[in-house]
Amino acid sequence: MALRSNTAEAWYEEPGNTARPEIPIHLLPPDSLTRPLWKSLLVNLRDVVNPPKLPPLHLTSRPVNIGLLLGDRLSLPWFRTVFTNIGDVISPESLPPLELESSPADVGELITDQLSHYWWSSLLRNLADRLVPERQAALELTAKPVQNIIPETWMLLPAWSEVISTPKVFYPDKPKTAEVMRSETPRPVPPLASVEQRPRDPMEAGLRRDLRRSRIRQRIWIAMAAAQAIYLIAIAFWPR
Repeated sequence: MALRSNTAEAWYEEPGNTARPEIPIHLLPPDSLTRPLWKSLLVNLRDVVNPPKLPPLHLTSRPVNIGLLLGDRLSLPWFRTVFTNIGDVISPESLPPLELESSPADVGELITDQLSHYWWSSLLRNLADRLVPERQAALELTAKPVQNIIPETWMLLPAWSEVISTPKVFYPDKPKTAEVMRSETPRPVPPLASVEQRPRDPMEAGLRRDLRRSRIRQRIWIAMAAAQAIYLIAIAFWPR
């Protein structure tokens, strides 16, 4: 088999008598693993002083502008994100049209659209499928059917409970022995010990403080969101 792709085989004819190239197989680890420390240090210094000149890199893929990286976005302060969101709402970024490289496939009606229908539409659809079922093409099986799943030499015997049918017999209950009530002398109830007041748990106090602060932050964020909504509505209906 020649070492070339199918496209090359389509353009170039297969030569008659050509010697097949032998591919050397080298499975040993590289020599750098067994290199001593001083030698690897000298090689690193030589690469720093006189780096090897490599040919320019040829990129076959197109670069994609992904914008701000996720790490840089998480390191931004909270007010930068608020102003960025307000700017995206007021003047959204105009993006180029989406280029689809895959061919669309017809999947029929989506599940969300089926769930959004009323109940009578599904009832009529079920009645139509029962009266006039949809004719589908014959199923093409690529696997061969397995013959004689259960060998003929096996003998299948049913359970004895499925063969024997007898009336159910209920035995009478055993007589209960008379329980002798023993008189027990009431024991004196010990006096309740005075409940000691334990100091408040510092974890509980810290949790209450965190909950109080979270509620305050929630009110602040709700107020800011309401102010943004009022501002957007005002600029939308404000006469220009």
